[in-house]
Amino acid sequence: MTLGEGLRRAREDAGLSLDELAHKTNLRSSLITLIEKDDFSQCGGDTYARGHIRNIARAVGVSPIEFLAAFDADHSTDSRSIHAQLVDNNAAAIRGENRKLSWKVLAGASLSIVALIGVAQFSINALDSQNSTSEVISETVEPSVASVTPSATPSVTPPATTEAVTPTGGPLQLVISATRGNSNIHVVVVGKTLYKGPLFQGEEKTFVGENSISIYLGNAGDLDLTLNGEKLAPLGERNQEIRKTFRAK
Repeated sequence: MTLGEGLRRAREDAGLSLDELAHKTNLRSSLITLIEKDDFSQCGGDTYARGHIRNIARAVGVSPIEFLAAFDADHSTDSRSIHAQLVDNNAAAIRGENRKLSWKVLAGASLSIVALIGVAQFSINALDSQNSTSEVISETVEPSVASVTPSATPSVTPPATTEAVTPTGGPLQLVISATRGNSNIHVVVVGKTLYKGPLFQGEEKTFVGENSISIYLGNAGDLDLTLNGEKLAPLGERNQEIRKTFRAK
């Protein structure tokens, strides 16, 4: 049984239709159909494909571990690309060993080298003659001193400062929810990284800071943020990278 067939059987055993599973996972039913046919080309890469498999497995009530292992063994593009590189390197080495230089090629190369040496010698002689003439002329003509106006120092535009959002006061509690898709996030409190990595669709994480919380979002449009119990407006568009700092008064 393939990975896709196993996911389809788990869905059917859970009594869920494609539309019902799509509603529970926030995935398109057409994408789930492709995954059940072992087609992961529309997932956006191995990281997102693993996230979709994990969400589907949880929605139908089974462990995702075996399904993720099957994906890494049979469908991971990383392992296949390494193998392809090894094959290409071996093929290139074999082709290189079979090449033989023709005496005609060697003779042509020798003639080309001789011709280049002759042209170089002629150019050197002509340059020496020009230098001699220039020295004679320079003895009789006084060069004029040209005034040089210094150019203005170019101005450097500083990078835009990070926008800060200030809540009403007290410690900060920030909840980041991957409602509409996956995203990489990085959360820092008082110079310490609390989390750095992927947040898959359907997951959420909570962070607490006494004075400030700094965040980086790799896909701001697919995330919902709640600060001290108040849901914030989306910080950006889909696939837009956002850096922002929340500070307490």
